[in-house]
Amino acid sequence: MAISDFDPPERFVAGTVGPPGSRTFFLQARGGGRLVSVSIEKVQVGILADRIVDLLDTVGGLQGSDAVAEHHLDTEALETPIEDDFRVDTVSLAWEEDRSAIVIECHDRDPEQETPGDSVRVVLDPTTARAFARRCQALVSAGRPPCPFCGQPLDPEGHICPRANGYKR
Repeated sequence: MAISDFDPPERFVAGTVGPPGSRTFFLQARGGGRLVSVSIEKVQVGILADRIVDLLDTVGGLQGSDAVAEHHLDTEALETPIEDDFRVDTVSLAWEEDRSAIVIECHDRDPEQETPGDSVRVVLDPTTARAFARRCQALVSAGRPPCPFCGQPLDPEGHICPRANGYKR
């Protein structure tokens, strides 16, 4: 079991590799001469972003405001090589009151032993956390547009829509 701790990281971002519909989502943390990349589900990225925003709206104060974070957005691509150190199984989020910081932990599970596997722990100030959440939300919404009838993702060739009795839209 390896634990990578970034307190604070030099950079912590979410990113994707591949075209919409076939994207692989990653979280990357860099600091202390190390780069850790973990693959994660799209839904986990979206939920993490939403929970960070909720938490900052509750306890983040001015430093965690959307207006302040706008000037700290990281729009650069993921760093190479992009190879996942592990696939994220569980994500946890916490607020450290005494430091006014958000703590994000990503955990793997060893499938053979049903015990915790590798982990990444990242500590972010409210401004950086809000900027990270905004980037995550943009990544999630940049995928395929939803079908106006059923809400499922539309491929460029269309899809078989259950609301249209199986006809292709």
